[in-house]
Amino acid sequence: MLSAYHDQLINIRRQLHQNPEEGWSEFTTTAFLVKTLRGYGYEVLLGRKVVNPDACLGRDDAVVAAGIERARKNGVSEELLNEMQGLTGCVAVLDTGRPGPTLAIRFDIDCVPVTERTDPSHLPAKEGFISKNPGFMHACGHDAHMSMGLAVAHWVMDNKDKLSGKIKILFQPAEEGVRGAAGMAASGIVDDCDYFVGSHVAMSAKSGELAANLYGYLCTTKLDVTFHGKPAHAGACPQDGRNALAAAANATVQMLGISRHSGGMTRINVGQLIAGEGRNVIPSKAVMKLEVRGETGDINQYMVDQVTNICKGIAVGFGVTYEMRKMGEAVDLTADPELVDVINDAGRATEGIKVIDKALNFGGSEDATILARRVQAHGGKAAFFLWGSDRPSGHHTSTFDIKEKDMDPALEVWTRIVASIMK
Repeated sequence: MLSAYHDQLINIRRQLHQNPEEGWSEFTTTAFLVKTLRGYGYEVLLGRKVVNPDACLGRDDAVVAAGIERARKNGVSEELLNEMQGLTGCVAVLDTGRPGPTLAIRFDIDCVPVTERTDPSHLPAKEGFISKNPGFMHACGHDAHMSMGLAVAHWVMDNKDKLSGKIKILFQPAEEGVRGAAGMAASGIVDDCDYFVGSHVAMSAKSGELAANLYGYLCTTKLDVTFHGKPAHAGACPQDGRNALAAAANATVQMLGISRHSGGMTRINVGQLIAGEGRNVIPSKAVMKLEVRGETGDINQYMVDQVTNICKGIAVGFGVTYEMRKMGEAVDLTADPELVDVINDAGRATEGIKVIDKALNFGGSEDATILARRVQAHGGKAAFFLWGSDRPSGHHTSTFDIKEKDMDPALEVWTRIVASIMK
């Protein structure tokens, strides 16, 4: 009976909600996942076995170091930290020993930099499981994703004698900013997989709804651009300086005016501009944090190329230099109809679930697409679905929460998917 997993779903979700960790720093979280999965009897892979450090995006050494130190304070052993090799995330593997497909299922583990609301109208505050890490919050449901992944893992182990083939349960770091999937995909961990399935709570799906017929996954590239100028006294000799702030400001205006593409949707946002040393100093450095998005890979690349051309021209015009670093990326995804049918059939067989048959616009970016496309490139099939939950506010806000009762039918959907593929 799946009711046996109800308390686990809620308790683990609440435990993880209290300990949010930003991408690439989830060492305490990873340790909890590893211990739990090994307790179920899984082989659990860590470190370079599941993440290729050369392909990691947006990984800040200072954030990594802080996560390791926090893990030590939280009692994570040096032995386990050494096994992680400075890399978060893990993959649980079970081979049933019977011929069958290899299935990969993926759950993300990081949080967002949001300060959680503390007033009693917010359920986590009222029930005492609010974030203990100031400035960080599980405001996108990844706590529920991890709890779901562990419950599925528990169910699989309890029912392994009824299943065939192999399952790989991916707990992926650094989804926010779409930074983590590239490194996990580049490790080759899903190259032998016949099927890939991922999911997300809520978004455009309400409580009781399930949506797998999704389109509109926006390709995206996250970029950091640093302009390097030359400092000078702003009053005595401004002509000796090269104003990096002015270069970045002009670049921002030009980027926001990039011509849109007739072939599909485009997006651009300069979210941060950090520059300058003092009121009377010609700014010698400016850092822009920006993103572009496109309906297809070609359109997204068009936006990247336009941004690059603007930076080149600005650098010449203002006598500065620049460097550009890719911090994250996601691609588009066309799900395989066969797998969409499996997911929808699982939903229809689950009491309390309404399957949304019509095509639904995903309308955002999700780096599970990189893992999904990797599986497809090796001849496998992939799909992604939404399991619904009403919420008091949108994702990435201080009052985000889910209806925990929605986790039970979602777990049933997940177990039906696994059972159908590994029959």
